[in-house]
Amino acid sequence: MNPKILVSACLLGERVRYDGSAKPFESDLLRKWQQEGWVVPLCPEVAAGFAIPRPPAEIEAEFGGGDVLFGAARVFENSGRDVTESFLQAARIAVSTATTKGCGYALLTDGSPACGSSFVYAGRYDGARKFGQGVVAAALREIGVAVYAQSEITHLAARLSMDAVR
Repeated sequence: MNPKILVSACLLGERVRYDGSAKPFESDLLRKWQQEGWVVPLCPEVAAGFAIPRPPAEIEAEFGGGDVLFGAARVFENSGRDVTESFLQAARIAVSTATTKGCGYALLTDGSPACGSSFVYAGRYDGARKFGQGVVAAALREIGVAVYAQSEITHLAARLSMDAVR
């Protein structure tokens, strides 16, 4: 059985980021996984109806994606507009996609209020980072998907190898 990996579409070169850019991630491992048919691309924000481009959004200071999932925090654009419900919709879409496509793993863009898996921006729109995860990463982890940032691709490869021998 081939593993399935949910991958942030911007890492695959799709121009779906908030500013209309991509964040192409050059990796022999990722190319190999694409060729093997293991990659399931998704931009949860675009799938939830966000425009390209769109205003930057951040999770409230002192909170993370799990807090948003459980109703303890909100996500705001830099204009002050509350986009929490759209981020929750993005998380629902990612969970549904992972479930229906059989994705046990995810490779997500770190820093994003949706996809960040080790850090997100601090909620002050000043470029400061904080340890934590985005709303989508938190939702995927809640259902047992192993979530990795692009900087952790070798850890994902090791996990795939370990799981293959089990």
